[in-house]
Amino acid sequence: MPNPDPDPTPRTLVADSLSSQPTLLVVDDDHMIRTLLAQSLGMHGYTVETATSAQEMDSVLARKSIALILLDVMMPGEDGISVCRRLSRTAGPPVVMLSALGDEPDRILGLEIGASHYLTKPCSPREILATVRAALRTRALQDSDEARAYGFLGWRVDFAAHELFDADDTLIDLTDGEFAVLRAFVERPRRVLARDALLEAARGPDTDAFDRAIDVQVSRLRRKLRSRGDDIIRTIRNEGYFFVPRVVRL
Repeated sequence: MPNPDPDPTPRTLVADSLSSQPTLLVVDDDHMIRTLLAQSLGMHGYTVETATSAQEMDSVLARKSIALILLDVMMPGEDGISVCRRLSRTAGPPVVMLSALGDEPDRILGLEIGASHYLTKPCSPREILATVRAALRTRALQDSDEARAYGFLGWRVDFAAHELFDADDTLIDLTDGEFAVLRAFVERPRRVLARDALLEAARGPDTDAFDRAIDVQVSRLRRKLRSRGDDIIRTIRNEGYFFVPRVVRL
């Protein structure tokens, strides 16, 4: 593979003919690795976002729907082990860990905390591509299961049946837009979600609606989730919304 251009890593690479492919997120503080991975995976039709740290990763996740994360272990600030553990606790995207730490205890730790795969650097573009495809196939099979239910604070939401039940097992009536917003929150709990990310989840990427529309959807959903007085959806001024409870897969 030719050496990448020394200019800063492009944040997104999209293959025009395959723009419907899943969006991947490369999280690595090494510019060269980010560039190589973005170029290599972009050539195979994937949309590739990049981040240099856990903080940047959270920012991307708040505004984009990410199908899979390629995650470096040794990064400044929050390291990859902590990030992976946090993502696995919140039903985040599948994680493929990339690390120069290739000893058996390191690999076992990565898998035990929730990584779907653990690759030791250096690894070839072909191996990374095959691993990405395998991880996405596994997640697709999991997502196709009939039992896609999640719980939070006594509530239960079933995505397959399109149903929400409160702690008393009462069915709560939601509009399609409210259910789409709830799904975005449940799949990305305990992180700030920007309004445009929620708007896309509720209305699709081509919506002409203004940000105010998502505020109305969130307000209605919040009222329906207040039957027990729980503070479930918190407004973060000038940033978006935060789904407070921890979510578990049932």
